[in-house]
Amino acid sequence: MTKQQKETVQALQWTGDALKVLDQRRLPEHIVYDNCNDAHDVANAIISMLVRGAPAIGIAAAYGVVLSVRKHYAQSNHWRQKVVADIDMLAKSRPTAVNLFWALDQMKVTLSQQTINPLVGILACAVKIHEDDIAANHKMGELGADLLTSAKGVLTHCNTGALATGGYGTALGVIRSAYRRQALDVYAGETRPWLQGARLTAWELSQEKIPVTLIADSAAAWLMKTGAIDWVVVGADRITANGDVANKIGTYALAVLAKQHDVKFMVVAPMTTVDWGINKGNQIKIEERHQKELLPDCYLEEDSLVSAWNPVFDVTPVELITAIVTERGVVLNPAAGQGVRGLK
Repeated sequence: MTKQQKETVQALQWTGDALKVLDQRRLPEHIVYDNCNDAHDVANAIISMLVRGAPAIGIAAAYGVVLSVRKHYAQSNHWRQKVVADIDMLAKSRPTAVNLFWALDQMKVTLSQQTINPLVGILACAVKIHEDDIAANHKMGELGADLLTSAKGVLTHCNTGALATGGYGTALGVIRSAYRRQALDVYAGETRPWLQGARLTAWELSQEKIPVTLIADSAAAWLMKTGAIDWVVVGADRITANGDVANKIGTYALAVLAKQHDVKFMVVAPMTTVDWGINKGNQIKIEERHQKELLPDCYLEEDSLVSAWNPVFDVTPVELITAIVTERGVVLNPAAGQGVRGLK
């Protein structure tokens, strides 16, 4: 049994000839897996939010490369060029999650080393990326739980569990590890407009037998005011070298609110999320999705006076972060030091 097969919740399943992707748009009402049979299918699954979460996107893309090699190697003498073209296509599927580009770089290096039967080496690389992510999540879970020993209540945002990773989760992995050690009140914000908190985090925690209280995003300030929250625990789609963090839209607002209410703020992410080529958060390209995700159809006409601004992520400055947790260690008060550079 592989590491990924041990997880209760699995966003991605490699079958040997296809990648099964849990359609997260249909949760929690319907648990449906779609088969991705080539790199185009994987790219479409990422673009359409069928699969989401920075680590899971990277893993899915890695298997997309495997499917590309599997398709082209036996059919063309120019299979390398066709695989490289598929890699370029996969790289364009989502712009913010740095794990995507890291995973594809790993696959390109492996591809360049393959001469005989390249599928074996390429598949081994994808499986390693997948299983290393699960191992990193478990390590982060324990390190983060060490910081929550005196906490009574935590609030999380978006979905950062097995649905967003290879398995177990980043921020949700910390909550899972902490809940096994102690009594803990867990709160999840809805996370509009895709409701990842309401649809995914609430469902995933219920699958793990962890009670959770759902709140409207706009209730977070008042919840903190009541004293119910000791820590906000979130994931990341990209971390800059100085410790600024791009994450799901609404994360920055929670960090500001946490500062106001003396609530601690934890970011949990694997080292693959760190972009060493970017020093500060203002250099991160923030993805904006179509306004139809926010607007009813009556406002989508060409002559409509109503429009929508739909950024998917925001950037939390390092000054608002209490701790950054990775599989290599924990950086406390990262603004006072060198960000995450000490973990490099």
